[in-house]
Amino acid sequence: MSYSKIIPCLDIKNGRVVKGVKFADLKDAGDPAEIAEHYSKSGADEIVFLDITATVENRGTMLDVIARTAKNVTAPITVGGGIRTVEDAQAVINAGANKVGVNSAAVAHPALISELADKFGSEKVVAAIDGKRGLAADCGKYYVCVNGGMKLTDIDAVEWAIECEKRGAGEILLTSFDADGTKSGYDLEMNRAVAAAVNIPVTASGGAGSLEDIYNALTEGKARNALVASLFHFNVFTVRQVKEYLHGKGINVDLSMY
Repeated sequence: MSYSKIIPCLDIKNGRVVKGVKFADLKDAGDPAEIAEHYSKSGADEIVFLDITATVENRGTMLDVIARTAKNVTAPITVGGGIRTVEDAQAVINAGANKVGVNSAAVAHPALISELADKFGSEKVVAAIDGKRGLAADCGKYYVCVNGGMKLTDIDAVEWAIECEKRGAGEILLTSFDADGTKSGYDLEMNRAVAAAVNIPVTASGGAGSLEDIYNALTEGKARNALVASLFHFNVFTVRQVKEYLHGKGINVDLSMY
């Protein structure tokens, strides 16, 4: 049976969980290993770790944090940020990650997705796409951001998602730069456009401000899964509350751990 996953996202900077708005104004939200363990015990279907400054600082991913987290977390862990090669991905998996996410490095070197899929299998490769809405004259299009949202490319986000699937990515993690941290709702239009263009699962990310927002992402937005950060980090809702709400609205979620 296929469930819609509820996935807490931990943005990591200097070994700490942070949360901001549109990738800026970051606030400390705690220790990643402790937070991940709490979410895992609360019924999270998966946990995403994003080392948000690894690419900008031209360094590898925080292997010590991953290893420390994996010891006490039963939920699958996806790690992104700073993964530029198959060797980088292998190190992250060796540290305890179940899947790897690639963004900036894949945009610069698209063959990386194929190399990772060939080595580890598509089920372990997540194409992370940060999409930004075009300006007024081009508002129906979305473009890919890289380097932690600091650089806007001219790459169409929908076309890039299609290429990621062709190259072997097993799923898309789609973050709205415009909605990130705003709690104003996911970018449903962008999610619909990408979900309609690919056959692999799309996880909506960026903008969750209410239970209804998450429901809308999975229905109107056509996403398979929903990524949530601020609502969980600052104790607005628990994973269980989200799942029970969605279940009551007819969404197929995994309640077996309760």
